[in-house]
Amino acid sequence: MTEQKTSLVARIGVVLLAAITVAAWLTGHWFLTAIPIGVLFGFFLQKGDLCGSSAFSEVVLARDWRKVWGLWVAIVVSMLGIALGDLLGWIQLNPKPFMWAGAVAGGVVFGIGMVLAGGCVSGCLYKGAAGNLNSIVALLAMPLGIGLVEYGPLQGWLTRLKQIRIPASDGGPVTLSSATGLPFWTLALILAGATLGWAVMRRRRTGSGGEPPTDASGLPRLNRPWKAWQAGIAIGLLALPAYLSSAASGRNYPLGVTHGVLHASLLLTDAPLQHITGVVKAAPTSSDPAPPTPRKKIVWWLVLLVGSLMVGSHVAGRLSGEVHLLPKPPEQVLVAAAGGFLVGAGAALATGCVIGNILSGLALMSVGMLLFTVVTILANWATTLVYLRGVR
Repeated sequence: MTEQKTSLVARIGVVLLAAITVAAWLTGHWFLTAIPIGVLFGFFLQKGDLCGSSAFSEVVLARDWRKVWGLWVAIVVSMLGIALGDLLGWIQLNPKPFMWAGAVAGGVVFGIGMVLAGGCVSGCLYKGAAGNLNSIVALLAMPLGIGLVEYGPLQGWLTRLKQIRIPASDGGPVTLSSATGLPFWTLALILAGATLGWAVMRRRRTGSGGEPPTDASGLPRLNRPWKAWQAGIAIGLLALPAYLSSAASGRNYPLGVTHGVLHASLLLTDAPLQHITGVVKAAPTSSDPAPPTPRKKIVWWLVLLVGSLMVGSHVAGRLSGEVHLLPKPPEQVLVAAAGGFLVGAGAALATGCVIGNILSGLALMSVGMLLFTVVTILANWATTLVYLRGVR
């Protein structure tokens, strides 16, 4: 797409996203702000091609750490944004508890599945939006795996795994902050400083060759791919707005996509449902018995985030001329479907995926999510060596 058309699309996009944000403010329906956040999130993912599965697999296949570095940059920038929000009293930190058994079991299944599917949950979302058939099929199979664990025969196992946890000394979640006694913001600054120092040292050692084309402002062009670390910075800057938007919509947590995929499928297959569009207030006491609550909840912030993520990814692919249907051999499609099922089941067992557990979980310094990250990477590497290297 030409620079002129790209500029026009960008301006129209900014106006539309700003209009949605203003509408959310005027109406008090803050869950609508998931749309601009999701569009930007999907745009940045596609530009940097930041899929957790390919990032980890490329370390084994090509000794290429650039995407892993991009993910780490996204985590550190997210951490700084969350620390700022915490210091200002804008957000309430909500790290996931140290459910070590679920982290291990889910990490193994998830790590294997992401290689077979050709992507993690977010990876299949943005690749599917650009026409990758394997990603589309894997994405359709994911709700089946999540549902099997959360609502099906494995629900009891999930309940038992959630009960196996290690609390901090104060009874709360185990985090790097609770383990070291250092404030969250102090650890965030230490990790950010170490990351910046490593980046400067590495740049001096290797030089700045291979930079992508930029516009007059020095920013990466919208119609060209971005370097992984550039996309990582952009994604990290979304963490605090996403946290604020999510908390105002009845979900006190940063970015996450697993349950958005599940909830979108429930809208098509189940009823009745409990629709969450804002902070749920405690019901007033009454002598009358409370009406039965529907078993399955729909968090509209997550549904809109996932849907708009695909829109943003599609727009980013269109700008770069990368949107086209990619047919695959039938056997690969079947493997991708099986992988998508495993990705969904593993994410359900571990209560999240690369975005919810690794990006947001590590940004909140959860020790349980650190364990999930290590197990997922090791399972990914083992499956890559057995499956992808064998296929190649």
